[in-house]
Amino acid sequence: MTPPRILSIAGSDSGGGAGIQADIRTVTMFGGHAMTAVTAITAQNTLGVDRVMTVPTEMVLKQIDMVLDDLGVDAIKIGMIGSAATAKALAERLASLDVPIVFDPVMVASSGAALADEATIAAFDQLGRLATLTTPNLPELEVLTMQRIETLGGLEDAACRQADATGRAVLAKGGHLASERLTDVLAEPGGLVTRWESERIDTRHTHGTGCTLASAIACGLASGLSLTDSIGRARDFVRHAILAAPGLGAGHGPMGHALGAVPFDDIHRKL
Repeated sequence: MTPPRILSIAGSDSGGGAGIQADIRTVTMFGGHAMTAVTAITAQNTLGVDRVMTVPTEMVLKQIDMVLDDLGVDAIKIGMIGSAATAKALAERLASLDVPIVFDPVMVASSGAALADEATIAAFDQLGRLATLTTPNLPELEVLTMQRIETLGGLEDAACRQADATGRAVLAKGGHLASERLTDVLAEPGGLVTRWESERIDTRHTHGTGCTLASAIACGLASGLSLTDSIGRARDFVRHAILAAPGLGAGHGPMGHALGAVPFDDIHRKL
């Protein structure tokens, strides 16, 4: 059986918690084949991002072309883009593809470091109109919609506005809301809204949650699951990965994508 082929277009996290590294681990855990187009190289750890070096747009596109020409693709996940030029070029290059695209509009790292300048954010609109699903957190949705969000109702309203503006589905992540429970809202064009609610997990080891969620959703879509089923399964995986976090680093630590297990051990015992 051919595994789902997932192309991650994102930045590299030297600390291994987010970006390309989180995407590869997530796709692997879902039985897919992870392919990459690196848009930026970051020097970071759990305490923050020290430096970012963007990859030239031509090189990003070449990575994509080499993958598509030989291996093919069943779904695409877009994370950190690196530059406005790359964002615009991606929109043009991916427009002809008939595969699900999950766009995580990365703007700021967990530590607060900016990962996208104003010009790059302005170019996000093209990708938002192209993507099957965009997955902003609350601060990112505020930037995209240019409106203040303070309540769950405000989050839902902003998500609906963005979905209608782009003609595409928007998953607004509610982790930044001041509430006892965590609620994520899926808004689809035309006013259809779906909510997921869960208990908050009290931990600082949540680095890479957005990357992981988007990649997991892409895996579901590539496997033929519906949008809502893909989101529900991805949310469950993220929660289990947070609970399995190894506790590394002094800041926002990485999650435990392998869920505390070593799958090869079971096979190795039988050899």
